[in-house]
Amino acid sequence: METIRNLIDGDACDAESGSRLDVVDPATGAVYAEAPDSDAADIERAVEAARKAFPAWSETPAGERAAWLRRIADHIEGDAERFARAESIDNGKPVALARAVDIPRSVANLRFFASAVEQFASEMHQADRETINYTLRQPRGVAGLISPWNLPLYLFTWKIAPALAAGNTAVAKPSELTPMTASMLGDVCREAGLPAGVLNIVHGLGAKVGPTLTEHPRVPTISFTGGTVTGRDIAARAAPRFKKLSLELGGKNPNLVFADCDLDRAVSESVRAGFANQGEICLCGSRIFVEEAIYDTFVERYVERVKALRVGDPLEDGTDVGALVSAAHRDKVESYVELAREEGGTILAGGKRADAPNARCAGGFFFEPTVVTDLDVACRVQTEEIFGPVVTITSFRDEAQAIEYANATDYGLAATIWTENLSRAHRVAEAVDCGVQWINCWLVRDLRVPFGGMKQSGVGREGGLEALRFFTETKNVCVRVER
Repeated sequence: METIRNLIDGDACDAESGSRLDVVDPATGAVYAEAPDSDAADIERAVEAARKAFPAWSETPAGERAAWLRRIADHIEGDAERFARAESIDNGKPVALARAVDIPRSVANLRFFASAVEQFASEMHQADRETINYTLRQPRGVAGLISPWNLPLYLFTWKIAPALAAGNTAVAKPSELTPMTASMLGDVCREAGLPAGVLNIVHGLGAKVGPTLTEHPRVPTISFTGGTVTGRDIAARAAPRFKKLSLELGGKNPNLVFADCDLDRAVSESVRAGFANQGEICLCGSRIFVEEAIYDTFVERYVERVKALRVGDPLEDGTDVGALVSAAHRDKVESYVELAREEGGTILAGGKRADAPNARCAGGFFFEPTVVTDLDVACRVQTEEIFGPVVTITSFRDEAQAIEYANATDYGLAATIWTENLSRAHRVAEAVDCGVQWINCWLVRDLRVPFGGMKQSGVGREGGLEALRFFTETKNVCVRVER
């Protein structure tokens, strides 16, 4: 049985109450670790530690803060295989995916923001010969960072790195479903000698620790990635206290396939976009819209590729689709497939729980990659986030209808456009209401670019200068120059 602890003021510690939570391996359904069941008292301790550490950390030169981030990145990279295996066990994702994507991206996040803060510049404006304006961007204080379960270390470091690089201290709360690599990161910070209180990690149930963190008067900045319902609650708590807020929420992303596309590539990447990480990525292209002229061909080839995906033990390298994160989440996915049938959908692949791949995984939470057609674009399955291995395919007549279908949801996170017509690609990207657009590719990430959604997919932007600006307070100074 693994033991997970909080990191508060530089010490690994249990919850003050002594209560603990079971942590389940999704591939086996068995409890394999215990994590602190923290509450408001633990958040108070963490916030106080971060508050005390803030003056010294904020005054530390940017280059020295960057050096700490690089040191932490080096520790993770040097132990990458152990981190990848831990991520796979904790989340249910294939270890090959964790090895190729999650852990390298976590290292890249730390190194990127280490370099970015060393290049972070402000503005100077000379309006006339008598006045000069210059801009200060100063750290805001204690940042509350709340990350989700689907990309545990990947998205945890995506928040921690810019917050610390910009000179803030932090209280970070990982998902209670996937706490392991966050705990390992805490160990790395202690081993690397990160000053006490700069980063504090508090484990626990969101309902118990989240409100205290988001409402705390000494936490002026909140960055949250997760579901839209929780994001709405956080916004309601933060708004009366005038906190600076970043919300990266859900997605129901359109994947538009025009007849003039590179069909081989569109099929291949659309399968990956639908089922990578079991479909448990906010950027997955779960709504596929295909131009009528190639609809039948696309569907035939797509379904053939989906049926060839291997649902397997996450710890085996040949696995394409691992286990869903929990029994409750598997039940949610299953309920949407049943709803698809009720709404008149045709199941062309999958549609049920997958058989256990081996004896070890007999109690695991596996579900078959599922493809549904013949659904109205306004039905619940086409408009509500499922966040699992379920994809719908619908035909469209022309460009105008493709855009109409793409925008027929309350979400607006990401879109993918497949066409060889450059003018069309630009027109459609401009017309589709999504904050992130890919043309003839999917999930290609340059960490310099702004990232975030529109409508119910979130508020604010992360990444590059957007993140450093979010975690700093902008102050203009106007100076009159005597001549």
